[in-house]
Amino acid sequence: MEFEIKYLIYTSHPIGFDEKNINNILEISKINNKKHNLTGCLVYRQDLYLQYLEGPDENLEITYKRILNDKRHSKIFKLSENFTTRRLFTNWAMRGNPLMTSMWTNSDVKKGIIQEMSSDDAYKLFEKFSREIDQFN
Repeated sequence: MEFEIKYLIYTSHPIGFDEKNINNILEISKINNKKHNLTGCLVYRQDLYLQYLEGPDENLEITYKRILNDKRHSKIFKLSENFTTRRLFTNWAMRGNPLMTSMWTNSDVKKGIIQEMSSDDAYKLFEKFSREIDQFN
């Protein structure tokens, strides 16, 4: 029997972005997400966070509310939210990747190209990432 899980994709602007902060976010997220049966992928660079989270509806909502109150983010914008019967990132409590956003220039990001993505395009982007990257690392 298949059951639905929720996914959510959001973007935000980093505050105080540096290697120490991103490592802290990833480590704490791995612990919390594993505890709450969430998986996902965080794409990051100095001017952008783009995150895909998936898991039980209630747990995902609690986590997103925590993100909305996290002072390391500004201009949080939800791109997509829906239900699915399969996870894209089954083996990642949280995984970060700084290189996936090389398709966008700093100018593109500043102009809001990410916020202009459709809900379907945002999902397809992470679907593509999940196929291209080694989920066992």
